[in-house]
Amino acid sequence: MAEGMVMKTLRLKPNACPATSPLPQAGGAGGGLPGLRLALTLAAALTLSGCVVAVGNNSAAPPTAAANPKLAGMQYLYGSAEADAISRQAWNALVTYAADRVRRPQADSVVLAQGASLDTPRFVPCADKRPAAVFDVDETVLQNLGFEYDDLNGRSGRDFNMRWRAWEQSDGHAVLPTPGAAAAIADLRTMGVTVIFNTNRDDPAGASRVIDAAGLGPAVHGDTLFVRTDTATGDNKDARRWQIAQRYCVIAMGGDQLGDFSDLFNTPASVADRRTRADAPRIAALWGRGWFVFPNSVYGKALKGSADDIFPADRRWHPTGE
Repeated sequence: MAEGMVMKTLRLKPNACPATSPLPQAGGAGGGLPGLRLALTLAAALTLSGCVVAVGNNSAAPPTAAANPKLAGMQYLYGSAEADAISRQAWNALVTYAADRVRRPQADSVVLAQGASLDTPRFVPCADKRPAAVFDVDETVLQNLGFEYDDLNGRSGRDFNMRWRAWEQSDGHAVLPTPGAAAAIADLRTMGVTVIFNTNRDDPAGASRVIDAAGLGPAVHGDTLFVRTDTATGDNKDARRWQIAQRYCVIAMGGDQLGDFSDLFNTPASVADRRTRADAPRIAALWGRGWFVFPNSVYGKALKGSADDIFPADRRWHPTGE
């Protein structure tokens, strides 16, 4: 019998058992093989009387740590082959669409014009401007692996803004491009499309540094890089988009949040209303045809809603009688 076998439980019909204390251990005083043989002999004898016998180490198993609620989203986005495939799928579709727009220029960009609505969208005209593609940065063209690892495993109770500021100013070694991003951005540049980054980071030098670290640069502030502090509109990006659209014909945009496409998605709304906005007929036609969404199961406005918000009342189910 292998020495590693230190626990064995035997059960026959219930009966009175002599003692509740554990049998001799397989090691230590009286241990080794003689001790193990003694323990098994006693176990066999007690089994005949119907007792449940524990042989070996009776120490309690260590408690299992509770899973961090953020872990599942990170498993999907940063670890799964499925998220990798979705990202590459989006980049491949974007490059194919952009190539077609370069070959067959259209009159309008994909940037909503000032005063437009989601129900009656109007777009900034191209007017013979050079083609460009505009992208959000975080979890669109690069993955913030270092920051999210710290968020998962670091000390709790820390100030988010201070941590994010430190992350923006870091050297960028703990990021990776999103799957497919590097090849797609290179393809866009090769076909003559200017790649522009429109991020809600505050530090332009740090943003440029991290884009370079991910192998996606160059990103020149005020030319091909725009940050939150460039306008007085906070996290809303329309003012920056309109500034870009004055110089370029924006033929494609990519982001992981709906606000990466229009500020009209940022006004407060219920879970159902947000989906209705995305499904508006003329808006729905843009997904995959000018507007390209990348997966993000880790943070953002998408991660909202209770079970009642998510599941329609007429589509709920339990087994009969439960």
